Amino acid sequence: MANKNVKAVVKLQIEAGKATPAPPIGPALAQYGINMGQFCTDFNNRTQDRMGSTVPVEITVYEGGKYEFILKEPPSSELILKEIGIEKGSGSPKKKKAGKITKEQLRKVAEKKMADLNTDDTEAAMRILEGTARSMGVEGVE
Repeated sequence: MANKNVKAVVKLQIEAGKATPAPPIGPALAQYGINMGQFCTDFNNRTQDRMGSTVPVEITVYEGGKYEFILKEPPSSELILKEIGIEKGSGSPKKKKAGKITKEQLRKVAEKKMADLNTDDTEAAMRILEGTARSMGVEGVE
């Protein structure tokens, strides 16, 4: 599809396996003439193995209603929460801590998220994720 004219690139975060033509997906894509039922079916089929996660998706829309999409890893905060086994971060991270994360757990998350980060170095990816963890009230990262 590289020879087609790109009409738009739309970035959304959709719960895996649960895409429907209802808002927010419908209004975001309908304006570009995409067959919503087909997109939702394609997305749900490709994300069946990620149920329970939010999946960022980058949809490239071409002239004539054709499209292709790339699935990304879940948001860093979601991966950190799952890794340490808590439901949500702290509402006031400087005063109240939500949990602890070890270097090994952080490395595991960094290796999983590496493709979506702007680095090829695991240590740099860990530093990026340390900031995310800190802002969520997760301690234990030096």
